[in-house]
Amino acid sequence: MLKAVLFDLDGTLHDRNATIFQWLKGHTRRFDLPAAYAARFLKLDDFGYRPKSEVMPLLVREFGLAHPAQALLDDFSDHAFGQPVPVPHTHAVLAELRQRGVLLGIVTNGWELKQRQTLHGLDLTRRVDDVVISKAVGLSKPDPAIYRLALERLGVDAADAWFVGDSPRNDITGPQAVGLRAAFLCTGHALAGERPDAVLGDLRDVLALA
Repeated sequence: MLKAVLFDLDGTLHDRNATIFQWLKGHTRRFDLPAAYAARFLKLDDFGYRPKSEVMPLLVREFGLAHPAQALLDDFSDHAFGQPVPVPHTHAVLAELRQRGVLLGIVTNGWELKQRQTLHGLDLTRRVDDVVISKAVGLSKPDPAIYRLALERLGVDAADAWFVGDSPRNDITGPQAVGLRAAFLCTGHALAGERPDAVLGDLRDVLALA
């Protein structure tokens, strides 16, 4: 019996790609940046897995920019997630699962303030039963302890729950190590030998998990 679904945030419920595309339009305009800058940022950003404190100095050097890297970094911090975009069907899927009595959790890596900002912007906090943010609890995916903590807080066993996410390492290998079934939503890195228990075409396919 399905008792709970744990979701990743960025790339799963939060369409981070769309949010970043949106920010880049304003960012490149504010700093009058070269046309190739946006594509290069996306490559270096690596779906958010590379620190922007590394990305911005590289961009300054590669494009010979007059702007200090800190100014570009500040713009990212101040504006990138001001208007986050949800993955299609996010609210409808969460509402249907809740109607069925399924407990809902979010397990995400990241800084608490920024992830709370994203959750608020997406109107997600009130739609789930619990949120575990790595920097708030001192654990990070794929450490097995963070998945166990999320399950304990919901009061369910791993065998009665699914984990849904887009990271092969954090959202498949990690959850499976503690007995969770893992459903993969391909919005970021491709599979590289990992074996998810389900592959989702889009978020609506979560409703077919049992």
